[in-house]
Amino acid sequence: MVKAHQDFEKNIGYSFKDPQLLDVVFTHRSYLNEHRGLKLEHNERMEFLGDAVLELVVTEYLYKHYPNPEGELTSWRSALVRGTSLSAVAGKIGLGKYLKMSRGEAKSSGKSRSLILANALEALIGALFLDSGLVAPEKFIKKYIIKDLENIISQGLYRDAKSALQEIIQEREGTTPVYKIISETGPDHNKIFVSAVMARERELARGEGSSKQAAEQEAARHALIIIESD
Repeated sequence: MVKAHQDFEKNIGYSFKDPQLLDVVFTHRSYLNEHRGLKLEHNERMEFLGDAVLELVVTEYLYKHYPNPEGELTSWRSALVRGTSLSAVAGKIGLGKYLKMSRGEAKSSGKSRSLILANALEALIGALFLDSGLVAPEKFIKKYIIKDLENIISQGLYRDAKSALQEIIQEREGTTPVYKIISETGPDHNKIFVSAVMARERELARGEGSSKQAAEQEAARHALIIIESD
């Protein structure tokens, strides 16, 4: 475990004063269900703490650097801390490699895997806070999470794409967009859905995702890109 700790600490550029905190970060509840004799704590309580630290750091950063109204700041914050964003960061730092899970969870993928990674990343932020106060988590959050803010703003990724598209289509065509699932492939635990968004029986765009809702949002995002580029 020492080698795993050292490798991961090198990945994130931080050495823990209390290495046992990483043991908690790496332990998923399912692992203890298969190893009931182990006296380990799983990472859910630490995730709870990390979620609060993440929101505080992001909120303070937005408040200090942007004079925008509360509604816009809230939308930007939501885009930064949503599960898919956190899961992507967890992937970049190789967090999934070190997680201890049950045999079943270790085989998970798609939406389920993404949720596990996002939760573990929040647990890591909680561990950084316990080890250093706000110093280490603030540095980590700025380096790996807040760095995507300008891209989120410039590409409008903070918007609810379906709502934005509906406003445009209703104004332009006096109708409401309709979503249709074109296909779904893969096993039950890892399905991929493809959705088309239609206006007056005219297909505007398609999108795919690990749920019907995600596929519809992606289709709406693609439609917005097409409409705004005309």
